[in-house]
Amino acid sequence: MKSFLYPNIHPPSFTWINAEKTQIEKVHEWIKPITNKSNPVECKTAEIIVLGVPLSRSSISVSGASEFPEAFRRSWRSFTTYNLEDDIDLSSMEILDAGDVPMHVTDIRKCHQNIIQASTALYNHFPASTICAIGGDHSITAMMVKGMHRAYPVKKIGILQFDTHFDLRDLSDNGPSNGTPMRNLIESGDVNGTDMYNIGLHGFFNSQDLKNYADEKGVHYFTLRQMRKAGVRETVHQCLEELSSKVDVIYLTVDMDVLDIAYAPGVPASTPGGMTTEELLEGVLEAGKHPSVMSMDIVCLDPLKDAHAQPTVKLGTHVFLTFLTGVMLRKV
Repeated sequence: MKSFLYPNIHPPSFTWINAEKTQIEKVHEWIKPITNKSNPVECKTAEIIVLGVPLSRSSISVSGASEFPEAFRRSWRSFTTYNLEDDIDLSSMEILDAGDVPMHVTDIRKCHQNIIQASTALYNHFPASTICAIGGDHSITAMMVKGMHRAYPVKKIGILQFDTHFDLRDLSDNGPSNGTPMRNLIESGDVNGTDMYNIGLHGFFNSQDLKNYADEKGVHYFTLRQMRKAGVRETVHQCLEELSSKVDVIYLTVDMDVLDIAYAPGVPASTPGGMTTEELLEGVLEAGKHPSVMSMDIVCLDPLKDAHAQPTVKLGTHVFLTFLTGVMLRKV
């Protein structure tokens, strides 16, 4: 069924059919899709809006990340809304699934334009909600942020990035791909390089010219070694405090390739020596607690590469729920 957001956003690729329950226990019972029966005015009260962005044709490496939004939705049944470690039940939050951005079969630039339009529509209609985009490859981040900038042209945007890579490749060589989103935003003027903070760089997966470009543009970055020396929570807190003193709103982007291949086999550019699951979840929780973080995405998770039982898909959903736990902790 279409919704009031159509044609910028299509209905979800997968929805759960649930019997009415007086007590919500599972995530699939909690997150409701926006349909043509949804009241646009009543929907504005939602604290969280989920958006699927099923694009991976713009990935440098072979990727089925376009399959993650549906796999993400299907995984909800495996999770409860109660977080034992923080003694918090997320079901008191109002959360809606807006559906998926429509994608062109062959035209990547058209896909990117669709993401910008969908992002703009969401930020215009839900100015008080936290938007959570489920990718898709990392090229979607630039488009989601561009949409935010269109909706809020006077607001200054900062980015907190968990990533193995700088994602600052030359656009003239790589185009608007998953290797260029941060450079795309710098060169378009949507985000200043000095307002980008990257945590998780490690090993032999970035060229020196990308580091030189980051230094030239004033991008802030912390290698895994630096993060571990200072502590993940302390590093994230430092980044957020510095960012919030300079910008109006912070966009969190989680590239799942920041994780060690042992923890996340289902990513297109998996690497050894990356973050542990515990480190990423701790960092995302800290980011979720900060009131300036009003948007987030999870990108570069390929269910087709995942091992039996889809451990990376489940971890991606865990990252999402951990972020929401942080959002709830703002009220405590």
